Amino acid sequence: MSEPSKPPEPGTAEPAVRPRGGAALVAAGILSSRLVGLLRNSALADYFGVGPHVDVLNMALRAPNLLQNLLGEGTLSAAFIPIYSRLLHEGRREEAGRFAGAIFGLLAALAGTLSLLGVLLARPLTSVLAMGFLNDRGPVDRFELTVAAVRIIFPMTTFLVLSAWALGVLNSHRRFFLPYFAPVFWNSAIVAALVWVGGWGAEGKPALDVLNRLLFAACWGALIGGLLQFLVQLPLALKMAGGLRPSLSLKAPGVREALSAFGPVLAGRGVVQLAGYLDYFLAGFLAAGAIGALGYAQVLYMLPISLFGMSVAASELPELARLGRSDAGGLLLARVRRSLRQMAFLNVPTFVGYLAFGYLLVGALFRRGNFGARDNWVVYLVLGGYTLGLLATTSSRLLQNTFYALGESRTPARIATLRVAVSAVLGLPLMLLLDRYAVPVPATGGEAGNPLFLGAMGLALASGVGAWLELLLLRRALAARASGGFLPVPETARMMGLAALAALPAALLWRFLPAMPVTVQALLVIGAYGTAYLVLAKLAGLEEMEAFVGVLRRRLGRR
Repeated sequence: MSEPSKPPEPGTAEPAVRPRGGAALVAAGILSSRLVGLLRNSALADYFGVGPHVDVLNMALRAPNLLQNLLGEGTLSAAFIPIYSRLLHEGRREEAGRFAGAIFGLLAALAGTLSLLGVLLARPLTSVLAMGFLNDRGPVDRFELTVAAVRIIFPMTTFLVLSAWALGVLNSHRRFFLPYFAPVFWNSAIVAALVWVGGWGAEGKPALDVLNRLLFAACWGALIGGLLQFLVQLPLALKMAGGLRPSLSLKAPGVREALSAFGPVLAGRGVVQLAGYLDYFLAGFLAAGAIGALGYAQVLYMLPISLFGMSVAASELPELARLGRSDAGGLLLARVRRSLRQMAFLNVPTFVGYLAFGYLLVGALFRRGNFGARDNWVVYLVLGGYTLGLLATTSSRLLQNTFYALGESRTPARIATLRVAVSAVLGLPLMLLLDRYAVPVPATGGEAGNPLFLGAMGLALASGVGAWLELLLLRRALAARASGGFLPVPETARMMGLAALAALPAALLWRFLPAMPVTVQALLVIGAYGTAYLVLAKLAGLEEMEAFVGVLRRRLGRR
């Protein structure tokens, strides 16, 4: 992590963008875990396609993931990392260790209790979370399968929450790679469990009892993977924290301050997670497979958010927390602006690429086994709906962390609540409207007679509108606290023009390619698009491109 530079003098140019080692390490860890995550979803697509069993798995994972996000990464970013980082920065390592131990004990007690309740109350919990499954009348009873899956998966919550505690400790000590690489073990465990039960890929449509066994294998894999994800981080986290002294004390330094921030952030994260759950809840009333389509699309949607948004936001939070407590408002906002430009440099071409070539990408990753041409189109169109909010979501992550660094957690929580309300108000009518009309599948793969119903796409579009509203409100709230603009609108527009220009030759290449496997087409077309964007960015002299090239040269020079 580079040291903070001096704040710019009034009327001077903004400091040049410098590559940040922390963001690169976070991105490397996230990339590893996301690639294995894509392998996991490719395996699920192979065995289950866009069908009822993948609906069940996605819904069974929803509640534990909701609690992980409520009690884990998002909340710890606001309530743990700023305080722990400040104690370390002030040289109060003993107090920092006591604070970390108390947070560990409180999280373990709360998450453990919730995990037990989740197992005991699996049936009423499923009745609420998956109400649409109660109406199933076909050969696959999604409700009963979800109840059984929840009982297996729910204890995973404790391990994932404690894994987020380890992430908070390691990030505060600028150890970024391992905590973001750790989910590789979670994804790998699920893939290993599927292969153990189902072998290497599905041959034809598996029988119902085979699909049920594969579903429960994935659930056990998720539970074991959650434990591995925590254990792989624990030794280094203990070393950094000077050992583990778990307690339930509220008198340890910083605990009460963390709890005071915890409440508003929990509310804010809660409504965001509610929005994600609401999409699944509403999709449960659509045809079987709608939840699966949302799940596959969200995997791709979250990839750039994690790589090019969360990686920067996470690596910047400890530094922003140090700046936020000092008289360095100009430096803090300059750092925020540079980070937003850094995010946009790769998020903008991803935005254009998903809209232009998303069909190819979905096909290359998932088009095999029981995932056919119709599924390809459904997931692509849902991905397109989510993509409209991509740039807003990544920028909002950093602005939220900026507020946390300033010790203000209520503002992003209040804005997140409004975002959820708008998404819900728009999502239901859009879902019902788009689900009324059958859209014929283009004549590919012999499935032209099986039409598409795009209710899930309506939910994705509403999510995108909510994301832009959140960004605009965060920008206005932060601008009220400091003078000067910090959203890099002109730079982002310039990058958008370069990405659109780079898409033209790639689109022509796709148009005139001879018949070949979709994976080969995707490699050629998307490779041509990415290369064209980087060349144009170099010719245009983008500072972010110069920084990108500099990082590559330094890393290659070390080998």
